[in-house]
Amino acid sequence: MTERSAAPGGLALVESLVNTLDIASGADALDTDDGRARFGLTPDEVPAARALRESLRAALLAHAGHPPHTRVTALDDLLASAPLRVTVDAADGAAALVPADAGPLLSRVAVAVAEALVAGTWLRLKACEADTCHWAYYDRSPAGRGRWCSMQVCGARAKMRRYRAR
Repeated sequence: MTERSAAPGGLALVESLVNTLDIASGADALDTDDGRARFGLTPDEVPAARALRESLRAALLAHAGHPPHTRVTALDDLLASAPLRVTVDAADGAAALVPADAGPLLSRVAVAVAEALVAGTWLRLKACEADTCHWAYYDRSPAGRGRWCSMQVCGARAKMRRYRAR
């Protein structure tokens, strides 16, 4: 839905997971083999991935100052079960947070969120406020007050609705 460039670093994973569902049409990329393969999911893992996706969407809506779109499991409850570990490079002493097992999507998302939090970019990943969209996007506006995934589509529709209501 958006013409914006992808979110930086690991947030691109979060953004792409949230954007697997087109709310307007109901099309879910996780229903397809290619869509599941992008995230390394088996068909049995799809229900958990959907729960994670909708919890992420609720958090991204909160970043934009909006209530959750539906009832979801709290994201911190889901991420609490993600096995992570800290590694320290013997050569230079650099530390990194990594999934204990690189396979699970939950662990990869937890690392992405933690890295974005440290980098100060987590709150810039938002969900479009349009009820028929809620597409994830990275807000690159100087003030960090972006509201829509696309000014040409969702933003224009919202402004036109407000104009007609007056």
